[in-house]
Amino acid sequence: MTTTIKPAGSLRRRLFIAALVAATGLAYGLLPGRAEAQSKNIDAKVLRIGYQKYGTLTLLKARGTLEKRLAPQGITVKWTEFPAGPQLLEGLNVGAVDFGTVGEAPPIFAQAAGAQLVYVGNEPPAPTAEAIVVPKGSALRSVADLRGKRVAFNKGSNVHYLLVRQLEKAGLQYSDIQPVYLPPADARAAFERGSVDAWVIWDPFLAAAEKQLGARVLADGRGADGRNVVSNHQFYLASRPYAQARPEIVRLILDELATLGTWAEKNPKDATAVLTGEVGLPAEVLELAVSRFSYGARPVSADVLAEQQRIADAFLALKLIPKPVKVADARWEVSQQRPQQSPQQQAQR
Repeated sequence: MTTTIKPAGSLRRRLFIAALVAATGLAYGLLPGRAEAQSKNIDAKVLRIGYQKYGTLTLLKARGTLEKRLAPQGITVKWTEFPAGPQLLEGLNVGAVDFGTVGEAPPIFAQAAGAQLVYVGNEPPAPTAEAIVVPKGSALRSVADLRGKRVAFNKGSNVHYLLVRQLEKAGLQYSDIQPVYLPPADARAAFERGSVDAWVIWDPFLAAAEKQLGARVLADGRGADGRNVVSNHQFYLASRPYAQARPEIVRLILDELATLGTWAEKNPKDATAVLTGEVGLPAEVLELAVSRFSYGARPVSADVLAEQQRIADAFLALKLIPKPVKVADARWEVSQQRPQQSPQQQAQR
């Protein structure tokens, strides 16, 4: 079962408000009794997953292996598409979804506002899967040239931190640019019109901008020395009530993601073909995006949490979040051992 959020009519207005609140860092605020309401909203026979059109979770949806794994337990899967991480986590916070994937920054904004979420897993770094791009005819040649320029990006998303770090590396302050907060579709339109000077975006939107618009990469997650300026981890998160109530299902999802990641890494052309049908972008675009994905879902380590803490501290210093965040408070504490498989399940794999 799949639900796609479409910006139409009154739904458009509700989503716009949710996106605006998320973008300003005010989303995810818990009303009294929100956690209790989330707990009561858990359906033992339906797993609700929020996804975006990229990465391993989209592959999992397309291949249907999770549904097969859960069918013996009488559990169905409902998929809901979101345009970006902040909106997805708002959905998770209000109890619309139980599990989802986002980049590095959205969980920090969400945690700062008291969202009931936990980090349950992550993919390895993918620093080249996000970048600052400029039009092909742009005179801008370095990040330092962004001083005073209009830069479009989705506030509160993974690329927000990429921009902060690359500006820092170039000797600029965040206040030296003119941020233009737009979700990917609107940002692309502004980029094509020439209404903004640069765009900070992630794959597959990044690959589409390169292949279809001739966009030029000004900087990605790597530094000039070859070291990562940002890691660009993809995180898997669950609502805290769901993870506490159904830890065995969360472990099972991570197991499926790890298995699928191994397949995708070994079969990039097949992964591209699957995503082409699912995402609706040309194969050449997705081939480039797939080449920059990282695979290998695993429990969140102390080192990865420490990286997240550095991001949270940077956002606090810039007054992008209203209060200090202790990332470790959102770590999933349940044992991460792999779920046992029946002989039938093993045979299916």
